[in-house]
Amino acid sequence: MLTFYDKLSQDFTKLLESEYNYDTIIEVDEQPDTQLFKVHSAIIYQRSSYLQQKLANTIKGNNNFNIKLPNISVKTFNIVIKYIYGGIVSLENLETSDILDLLITFNEFNFSESVDRLQTLLIEDNASWLRLNFSHIYQISFQNENFKALQQFCNEIIIKHPNLIFDSDDFTSLQENALISLLKHDELQLDESVIWDKVILWGKAQTPNLPSDYEQWNKENFKSLKITLKNCLPHIRYFQIPADEVLDKIRPYKKILEKNLWDDIMAKLASPNKPVTSTILLPRKKLTTQLPPRKSMSIPSSIMNLEHAVEISSWIDQRSTSYDITEIPYEFKLLLRGSRDGFDVKTFHKLCDNIHGLIVVIKVENSNEILGEYNPLDWNSTNNGLTKAPGSFIFSLKNENMKESILSRVNDQSVAIFYDQDHGPWFNGFGHYNPDGPKNWRYSGSNSNTYQPPIRNTVDIYFSIDDYEVFQISKNV
Repeated sequence: MLTFYDKLSQDFTKLLESEYNYDTIIEVDEQPDTQLFKVHSAIIYQRSSYLQQKLANTIKGNNNFNIKLPNISVKTFNIVIKYIYGGIVSLENLETSDILDLLITFNEFNFSESVDRLQTLLIEDNASWLRLNFSHIYQISFQNENFKALQQFCNEIIIKHPNLIFDSDDFTSLQENALISLLKHDELQLDESVIWDKVILWGKAQTPNLPSDYEQWNKENFKSLKITLKNCLPHIRYFQIPADEVLDKIRPYKKILEKNLWDDIMAKLASPNKPVTSTILLPRKKLTTQLPPRKSMSIPSSIMNLEHAVEISSWIDQRSTSYDITEIPYEFKLLLRGSRDGFDVKTFHKLCDNIHGLIVVIKVENSNEILGEYNPLDWNSTNNGLTKAPGSFIFSLKNENMKESILSRVNDQSVAIFYDQDHGPWFNGFGHYNPDGPKNWRYSGSNSNTYQPPIRNTVDIYFSIDDYEVFQISKNV
């Protein structure tokens, strides 16, 4: 049998580009970024069960099917539709966040083979980015059972470093299936009584109208919590919890347990060798190999100190309270120091291009003022112009003359950062602006809505600096 798949792929791709005899218009993204794609119903019907369903629910008008996909970006759909017609996925010039968006969309379109391949690509080639955005990735991975590889990647990290999830501010928003997958794990490195506390905390957050003081609960309150936790409670290893903690932590909530389970727990405490009818789960396995020690608490900076690093780390993770100074979750890797490597634009691009998670800090000339910027995405200077950067922010750090730092998160994500080869790090309204003056920086944020609130009180737009540093940050996992 002779096969000519390449030629077939090329021909169908040309059909897409020519729009010949199209009968379907797909409107993608939201205003003002909306774009129309003219395609053929027979092809998309056969290639995607998702679009097949869309067509089935669409009445033809003016000789065309009209489908709206406002939740899919133009960039992502461009790749999707070319895959539908030509069977080719081009990832050239895509940020890791774009690949993640593509994975979610491919899963929605039921392209199972591509979903598996994209997960493998993310894990093998972009693991550091996944760790840097761990909480977000963990939530996404358990939103669909097709993301098994990502789930396994995340769980292998969490069982060794459970604080990444269990101590996070958004722990109580964790999906039930994600929590259960951790509770089932034999190597989860948490004391069982702590696991119980966290499960109760999570359950309360999912159960409305519970009084804050459990001593004021009535029968219905306990019943509601029991229903919420019905899939979690069987995975608690009750018989591995010390007696004093059983009395202090479990007894107040014994009404959410089956009566025979509570009786068996008490019987075991009174007579450890006495047989019981309840299932006794084995103790969780403590790791026999020592976990790598936390890296020494130091920041390779001549501009900022540990307290500043703690504050920046807390901003990145959007915590309501700051990390402890002994628990900075990020490594700050110095990529560039102006006084050491040079202040010119070419040096910045040589040392920092195509690297994600950049922190820039500058010391304003002849002052104690420290300003900075954070870009969670790859610094891609080939993308000339303003671009989106969700999660980016600028800041002013507290110093001898300023009691509190100022955090200014991105307000208009669509024009957050300016990429090109002629400027250094430029966040719309703030950055290394003048290519002819290597120490010439600019801040016009007070006249812009891109980042709010303002981080400087001065009306001076241009200013010089004593030094600046660029760090790549990565999670200590």
